[in-house]
This record gives sequence, structure tokens and C-alpha cells, in this order.
Amino acid sequence: MAAGGSDLMAQLEMSSVSAELFTKREESSLQMPSTRPKIPKPNSLSPFKYPFSPQGSDSSPTLRSVFASPRNLKMSGARRGCRKLQLPPCLDTAEDEWDAEELLYGSSVQAQPLPPIYVSGVALSVEDRISLYCQKILRHCKAEGVDEALCSYLSEKLKKKNKWIGVWKTNPELFFHKYEDSIQYVGLLVEVTCKPSPNVSSYLIARVHIAEPFSCNIANMQRELVDDFLEQLGHCVPLLEIYPTKGQDDVTCEIAQALEIVRFFFDYLWRDWDDEENCENYSVLIEERIKLFGDIQDGNIPPPIAQRFKRTLEKYRNKRLELIEFQSKIKDDPSVSEAVECWNKYYEVQMLSGILKIWENLRLRAHGPFFPRILRRKKGLRDTGEVVMHVVANIMTADMVKEYSPDTLIQQHNNLDTALENSYGGDTVVIFPGEYKAEAMAMLTDDITIKGIGKKEDIIIVSQPSSDNFIVSRAENIKIIHLTLRQRGTFDGIIVVESGHLTLQDCDLQCEGTGICVLTGAALTMKDCEISGSQGAGIELYPGSGAIIEGNKIHNCNNFRCTDGLASNQGGGIKLKVIPAPVVKLSNNHIYDNKGHGVTIVQPKRRPLDTMNFMNDGAAAGDRKDEDLLTKVLEDLRLELDGNNLEKNSLGNAGLVLT
Repeated sequence: MAAGGSDLMAQLEMSSVSAELFTKREESSLQMPSTRPKIPKPNSLSPFKYPFSPQGSDSSPTLRSVFASPRNLKMSGARRGCRKLQLPPCLDTAEDEWDAEELLYGSSVQAQPLPPIYVSGVALSVEDRISLYCQKILRHCKAEGVDEALCSYLSEKLKKKNKWIGVWKTNPELFFHKYEDSIQYVGLLVEVTCKPSPNVSSYLIARVHIAEPFSCNIANMQRELVDDFLEQLGHCVPLLEIYPTKGQDDVTCEIAQALEIVRFFFDYLWRDWDDEENCENYSVLIEERIKLFGDIQDGNIPPPIAQRFKRTLEKYRNKRLELIEFQSKIKDDPSVSEAVECWNKYYEVQMLSGILKIWENLRLRAHGPFFPRILRRKKGLRDTGEVVMHVVANIMTADMVKEYSPDTLIQQHNNLDTALENSYGGDTVVIFPGEYKAEAMAMLTDDITIKGIGKKEDIIIVSQPSSDNFIVSRAENIKIIHLTLRQRGTFDGIIVVESGHLTLQDCDLQCEGTGICVLTGAALTMKDCEISGSQGAGIELYPGSGAIIEGNKIHNCNNFRCTDGLASNQGGGIKLKVIPAPVVKLSNNHIYDNKGHGVTIVQPKRRPLDTMNFMNDGAAAGDRKDEDLLTKVLEDLRLELDGNNLEKNSLGNAGLVLT
């Protein structure tokens, strides 16, 4: 491990790990067979407070054909608590397995489709959430008092009505040890009973019975299996896994809204390490996380970084569950190999939590920090001053290089990566028709030219789905010419200009993630290109950046496919953040068929979203003030839109967003 990584690990070790785990650590030397190896204690890490957050909705289709191997119901101690997640029992022994077809198809009666669940649709602002969670629910409690505070909040709602109908959405692993990937959850229509109790924490557990008619998202689920399973659970399930159905009275709707509020807390605000750290003012920490969530929603944090934060948090949770599962399988007297493996998993969890804490403290402001990666150093010019022509083609013929002078230094490569890795400043990489993958384009640091020879549509560069980045430029002056860039699986901008100057000419950019991002201090010259399909804005210019954008087609952008609140009306064709103002020149561009504005100008000022259309001849008198404000901003930017063709953008040709 690098020295920097060792330092980070040491810091995390001292700040995040319980002191109990490290006292007398020298006594646990793994090289002494006579000494019992120490392992991280199972109770030093707790699983999710809210164990299962199903992605299905009321529109989830009923599954009509399911092949699954059920779990044996000869369980003991199979109660699941809301606070601590129990991993599904391992009961899939060969002699106890039931026949899948006998179970799922043995009954002639199919389950009815599930009714739609109630969704409040209330959109809370950042200020509303801070008031609700920090001032009303949590107040001055610490992390260890969160359960009691949330239970008290729920109890006030549940006391009004103790019986209602809901859909219980639970993990398929509780019913099956083998099942199709299409089963995201098992949903059952249940009658819920919540009786008042002096024990506040009991409000996180609900008593349920199957409601009539028997309804499930798996049409061929056998009712006998469900009845037997609920009997083993004592008919008690986590309340947060139950979603009240539509069409009930107002009191039930209030209960549904309260459950949404508690689920939101566990999904977005709670961190698994909160219980382990002594935070004197926990509500302040929650307020910061609410603001972080708001910044992600408002687009103040770049979508690529927001997606990376989400993926890192998900990875942390998965690794943490792996550790807990591994710990549960270790016997009282662990072997040396078990102890080593357990510590390896433990340190990985701690490293990921440390990264997340750093990000939360910095709140992902503007454009940093990026996910840790190996940075390629700039090589510069060769000592000899020579420049090389790198030809990328499976087979090179004399005809390919006939246009070059006899003294040109030529090096042939079968793939693009080796060509880029062998390039120095001043070199040219020539790419002939074919489809190429290029991990090396994820960090371009030298001043080179990359260009295609032949039909542009036949020269295709494809991103690696396993990589965070497609093309990242840090060179002082780099050129990419006459290529088709096809993004697959990466969330970052199809091109991120982190620093220096990138010239992009006659290229077709086919996005799956976000579009082109030009960060503060960087510059882009883009001419005669086409960009489409991005989830965010086609081109996003950060404060203090610069761009010359001429003769391009920008269309079908801002196509968010995520469902976690990242979608925003702040995208569209081109998005500019203007404090400090970027230096921009737009001319002869065709910006059309984008979701959002053709050109969106964002000013970081906290107030409700305020957008308006530009060049709308029928603007009402009440909108004149906003139109004047947009005109002034355009004048301040010295931005002329008249020389561009803007049409068929869903929110208008240009708009001003105040956030």
C-alpha cells in the first residue's frame, strides 16, 4: 500500500475504530499458534437500521412466472427486529428442500394483484426538512436516541388508529434461497394492527395477518407458505416494511406520510457509523446531510460526483453486510486465516466509511473531491525532441501512411491503450476504422492529437463499464478530432475537462451518463460536433471556466433515468454556472429537443426555483421582471444567442435558475 494510503488507514484506525478493538493488540500476534487470534467484534458494527428498502412501486407488475426454491420453515428464533437486521437463515440442505414446482404451482388459486400504495407526493424543501427532522423530531437527542425519537413521532400517529390495510414488502431471501432476478421484493396485502404500548420502541414492530382477498406481486405464490412463515414470525414484522394502500381515511394517510418521513431518514440521513461515534450535536450533523441531499437535488453538486458518492455509499453498505455475515460464521476459536480475512474486511469497511466522512464534511462542493484514483504524470516532450506518429490498426499497409513524409517516425499499435501509453508531448495518434476500448483515455495529461482517418461512424471509441471515467483531460492543449465516442456504463461526463484546454472537432458524442463537464479554470473549444442522450446537460460549464462552442448539434439531453431525486430541470442543452462567470462564445449551434431549457443559466442564490422562457413574444406583464433579469445576466456574460438555432426544448429556449 502507498504511504498516503497507510497514513489514511492509520487515521481512520485511530478515529473510527472502537478503542476496545485495539487495546492490547500486540497480544494477538497472528504468528503465534498458541495465541488465539483476535477479530473485530461482531457487535462493533451494526447492520442497517432500516434493513430493506424495496425499489418497487405501486406500478410494479405482478410476476406471472416464477421459479424459486423455497426455504424450509423449520426455523427457530426467526424473529426479525427492525433495529438489527438478521441475515436469512441458511436452511437449504438437500434433504429439507421442497420442490419448487410443487410449492409454487401446487395451488390452483392464484394471488390477486396488489392494490396501489399511498404516496403523499408532498415535496419538502431543504428548510422544511431541517425544521421537521432537527427541530420537531430529533431536537437535541444524540445518535443513540434516534430510535426513541422516531418511535415517539410515529406513536403520535399510530395512536389515532390501530388497524389499517397495507402492503408488506420484504426481502425475497426470507422466503426463497434461490429465485429469479426479476423478484425485487415479495409484496403481500396484510391487515396491520398497532396496539398502544408503554414501550416506545414497540412502535417499530407491527402485527399483521393476511388480508382478503389474498394478494401478492407473485401470482403463483402459495398462501400456505405465507401463513406458515408468518406463524413462525409470530405475525410480527418491521413496521417500515409496510406501505398503506390508497383509498383509506385521512388518519391512515397521515400514518403513511409519517412512515415515508422515517424511511427517508434511514435511506438518506442515517449512516451506519452514527451509533459508534459520540456526536455532541447530532441534529447539526443531520442538518448538514439534509443540505447535502438538497445540493444533489438542485444540481449544485455535479451529477457524476453525486453518482459516485451514491455508489461508494452502496459499496460501503454491501461490504459491511459481508463483514457481519463473515463474523456470524466464525466460531469461538477462530483460525489464523479467519482472523486475517476478518480484519481485511474490517479495514475495507473503515476505509470506505472514512472516504464518505471526508466527502460529507466537504459536502461535495463545486467539483471535489473525486474518487481516489491513480493519476498519470505528464511525460512532456522526449529528450531527443522527436515526435512520433502512432497508427492504431490491426493491420497497417503502406497506403495508410503514404501521405506522410519519408522521415516521419511511425509506430503501429493493435489497440488504442498502448498507443496512448507510448505517446509523448507533440505526438499524434491516428486511428483507423474499428471499435476500440481505451482505459488510458480516462486520464490524458500530455499535449497530443488524437484523430480518426476514414468514416467517422466507423471509428468508434467505447468506454469501459468498469471505469468511473470515460475521457478526462488535464493536458495544457490536447485535440480530439473526427471520432465517434460511445459511452457505456460510466456515470461521469462523457468528457471531463479538469484543467488545461481541450479542442474537440467533428466528433459524435453518444452519451449514457452525463455530457461534457468543463470544470473551474479549464477551457473547451468544440466545433462541428454532435452530442445527444446525456442524463444531465449536454455541456455543463462551471464557474470560472471558458468555452468556444461553434457549429454543433446538441439534442435529446437531460434524460435522467435515475429515481433517487437527482433529476432536475436545470439541465437541458447547455448549462452555465455564473459565479464567477464563465467566458463563453456560442455561435451557429443547433440546440433542440432537450428536456429543460436550450440554455440554462444558474446563479447560486437560495430561493425557490424560478425559471422562465426567453424570446417568448407572448410573455405576460408579470413575467417582465424575470425577463429583464435574464436579459441583464446575458449582457453581463456578453452571451449572444441570436446566432444560434434553439427550438423544441421543453422549458423554452433559455432560462434563468436561481438556487
